[in-house]
Amino acid sequence: MATKKKLKMNLPSVDDLFSTEESRKEQFQEKIQEINLLEIDSFKNHPFKVLENDELYKMVDSISEKGVLVPAIIRPKQNGRYEMISGHRRKKACELANKETIPCIVRDFSDDEATIVMVDSNIYREELLPSEKAFAYKMKLEAISHQGKNTSRQVGEKFLSAELIGKEQGDSARQVQRFIRLTNLIPELLELVDKKTIAFNPAVELSYLKNEEQEYLLDFIQYYDSTPSHAQTIRLKELSQKGSLNSDIIEDIMSEEKANQVSKIKFDEKRLKSVLPKNIAVDKVEDYVVRAIDFYTKHMYTQKQKNVDNER
Repeated sequence: MATKKKLKMNLPSVDDLFSTEESRKEQFQEKIQEINLLEIDSFKNHPFKVLENDELYKMVDSISEKGVLVPAIIRPKQNGRYEMISGHRRKKACELANKETIPCIVRDFSDDEATIVMVDSNIYREELLPSEKAFAYKMKLEAISHQGKNTSRQVGEKFLSAELIGKEQGDSARQVQRFIRLTNLIPELLELVDKKTIAFNPAVELSYLKNEEQEYLLDFIQYYDSTPSHAQTIRLKELSQKGSLNSDIIEDIMSEEKANQVSKIKFDEKRLKSVLPKNIAVDKVEDYVVRAIDFYTKHMYTQKQKNVDNER
């Protein structure tokens, strides 16, 4: 006798039968959640600085009075914590306002997607430091370039990507690449660029120097309170690329008198007066001091370089 086959029917549940269209749509919508501040980590290698300035304190006052009006964007981490994508300043302001949580939208971004969103949500600030722009451009370009894999057109694709990134900020592809060059500066020199002690164009040339050469240059800048001109940085770069740049040549180039800059030497005036000859003529004091300090600083600089070389 033939057995009867049982028919399998996928019948909707009671909840599905009585759910409304609105409730079904709600299941697929992102919800704003209150997340504890202690559970949110900063974005890895976040290029934008969170400074405690007047703008941040105004945000603190606004959050204290009205709460956080724009939710932060975070993504879940494998260890159960969260990573901040957009909202680092809001998070800091919440901490200063003694808040325990911050409203967030949780999205499951890939690493590259998270990087692009993080950069795009911060790059439009009115005032960006050169270092912030440099690392932001670099991170976004790398994230976009990952999509191209290793193809024969990779260099061209990177240029087009740089052009696209720069267009959003009013920078050419070439300018984007020049900003990215700044990431090759040692932190101390890059800080001088942020402080406008070193101009952008000379800084780009210095980014081609080896780290050791940059450290020699930094020593000179700190001793003499004198920064290189654009022409000098071009010469330093050329000599570095030829493999013939050393501390002595850096000192020779930097010691040249620049038409638009006079080297300044820092000294303790009280200590100098205590060692000056008492019988020196008043009109000769300035010349005596300048020559003495020049001799002393050059001697100390040379001695320091010898000590560094001996340690190596």
